[in-house]
Amino acid sequence: MNDKMLGAGEPLRVQPGQRVLMHLLNASAAQIHRVALPGHKFQVIALDGNPVPAPQAVDFIEIAPGERVDAIVEMNSPGVWILGELRDVARQSGMGIVVEYANQQQRAQWTRPPQSRWDYTIFGTASPHPAPDQTIDMVFEKVPGGPHGINHWLVNDKEYPYEREFVLRQGGRCRLVFHNRSNDSHPLHIHRHLFELVELNGKPTAGIKKDTVIVPSFGRATVDLVTDQPGLTLFHCHIQQHMDFGFMALFRYA
Repeated sequence: MNDKMLGAGEPLRVQPGQRVLMHLLNASAAQIHRVALPGHKFQVIALDGNPVPAPQAVDFIEIAPGERVDAIVEMNSPGVWILGELRDVARQSGMGIVVEYANQQQRAQWTRPPQSRWDYTIFGTASPHPAPDQTIDMVFEKVPGGPHGINHWLVNDKEYPYEREFVLRQGGRCRLVFHNRSNDSHPLHIHRHLFELVELNGKPTAGIKKDTVIVPSFGRATVDLVTDQPGLTLFHCHIQQHMDFGFMALFRYA
């Protein structure tokens, strides 16, 4: 975190009663991370730089490559804590940073937060969505053990490059339905556009604006985007190896 392994850099020094705004960015090319700060909650106020309609307090944050999360943390549990990855092997390998309250002299503590599931939809509302002008279904599949034992990835039965499969009509509202038919979760990103999350695994939501969304393994997500950015637009999984081995597509405007 911030270019240092856990314990190697300066701690985050805080005072009791402070409200600290944390800007979190997952700059990894390969890993979805889940981070927690024992004894504290994250009040999530924005996702990918866009304020959420319904800020919520959560015990941990799940953040995929390319995602950004803004959260306020109330410093109301004096001590010395580890802000770190939930997976022991990742945290013990350095994925963490010490949070130190003033006048506290003790070993940094880690306790696992209560078991729960990350859910984008809690940050949205129940408002209805306008009917889309077009709908595009996108199906993602894995081809196991290709050349050199590396998995390859298909978008609607094709591996990148190809560029005339997905055509947007300018000036409307396009609904993209992502069907993940693999046992990997995929952080999906589309360039030059924001989209609004419509549903995740059948759970509706509204008002959540993002440019990257994690589609769970064997799951589904639906997003709406306004087609107001003419030109070629790249779409891809934000896990680098997936992208390198086929998990990309090119949108063009009619």
